[in-house]
Amino acid sequence: MNARVLVAYGTKNGSTAEIADVIADALKEAGLRSETRPAAAARDVTEYDAVVLGGALYAGRWHRDAVPVRFARRHEHALAERPVWLFSSGPLDASAGERDIPPVPSAARAATLLDAREHVTFGGRLEEGARGFIARMIVKQGRGGDFRDMERIRAWARGIAKEISKAGPASPT
Repeated sequence: MNARVLVAYGTKNGSTAEIADVIADALKEAGLRSETRPAAAARDVTEYDAVVLGGALYAGRWHRDAVPVRFARRHEHALAERPVWLFSSGPLDASAGERDIPPVPSAARAATLLDAREHVTFGGRLEEGARGFIARMIVKQGRGGDFRDMERIRAWARGIAKEISKAGPASPT
């Protein structure tokens, strides 16, 4: 199985890009060809057999700089022909590892629009040097940190790889 998978993401401070890299690496370890790309830079998804799309959460929604909702709308027809998985990153506490967190409204809209196989929320990271006034205030108040569970992220990606491998590559458009 040599399926190609795009892991597209939107990020403001880099944490979601790092999660995308972990997902892509786990897919590669499972024998798939994968690459990461900012959602805004992904122009053509037809060369991929599957897509994983992620966005950073800010104030209870995918941040406008993250662009995954625009990506979903821009590629709606091509994505309808291939499996899609969604992830969000952002809770600055252990909640994402303790229970399933439902998608925020913009992620839920993208999941519906794309008939996504699954959406998962991972913990986020916000550390010194974060961009944005609110982000800097959160860090200054001592509520920042790294709440990502990299093993949980890898396990999720391995599950995606198994599903893709069972299904075989999508038909080219």
